[in-house]
Order: sequence, then structure tokens, then C-alpha cells
Amino acid sequence: MSEHKATIKWSRGDKDFTYKTYNRDHAWKFPNGVEVPASAAPAYLGNPQRVDPEAALVAALSSCHMLTFLAVACNRGFVVESYEDEAIGHLEKNAAGKMAITRVDLHPKIAFGGAKTPTAADLEWLHDKAHKECFIANSVTTEVHVVTKG
Repeated sequence: MSEHKATIKWSRGDKDFTYKTYNRDHAWKFPNGVEVPASAAPAYLGNPQRVDPEAALVAALSSCHMLTFLAVACNRGFVVESYEDEAIGHLEKNAAGKMAITRVDLHPKIAFGGAKTPTAADLEWLHDKAHKECFIANSVTTEVHVVTKG
């Protein structure tokens, strides 16, 4: 098993600490030295030039699905040349009436090379297997849908 760490740093700065004026900008720092500038979503008075936690959750789900898909496809003998996803997270009230990312729609566009090309049934199986094995998808209650054109 493994651990995954992040340090979140925020300070008030010189702004008044009222709901409309306090600074939402902060940083996500990771042990490898990477620092990501973060903020609240613009709808919640955040900085649109920074990553918000909701978008990060969507990116994490999409990234995990892709990485798992690549591993599964490779193990099945398929050669993936490129993978692109325009994932969309839906922030809305959940069954308990609380705001949540209730659904994430993945829209992967995948180009395959090599001699072995997956059929529609193969693609469905690959995405299903990737979803079932994705660490992040297994960690959240958010519904994840893979929307493919076919």
C-alpha cells in the first residue's frame, strides 16, 4: 500500500476577513516539490486563474480512469497512440440536499495504433474494467459515466 500527501497553505494577507472579501487563493504543495496555485471556483468568489477543488476532483477522476485504461489496454495487447478527455463534473444537490459533484461525465477520444484494433465491445470492456479498477473512482460516491461516440 502507499500514502499520498499534500500540504495546503493559505494566509489571510491584508484583506478583511468577511465572506465577500477574504482571499480564497492558496497553494497545494506536494512532496516532489510541485506547487499548484489553487482557489475557490469563481462562482464562490475564487480566482479564475487558479485550479479549484471541484475541477481538481474532475481532473483526478479523468486522469485515474485514463491511467487505468492505458494499463488495461496495454495488458490486452492494444497500442494506444493518444488519449484526450474533456471531462465534465456536475455540481448540484445530492440526495441529502447538499451541494456535491454528483456526476462526472468522461468523454475520452482515443487513437489506437498497431495491428490490433479494439472492437466496440472491446472498448466497452476496457472502459468498464478501467472504471472498476480506478483508485479515485473507488474512493468517491460520485457517479462516473464514460460517454463514447460510436
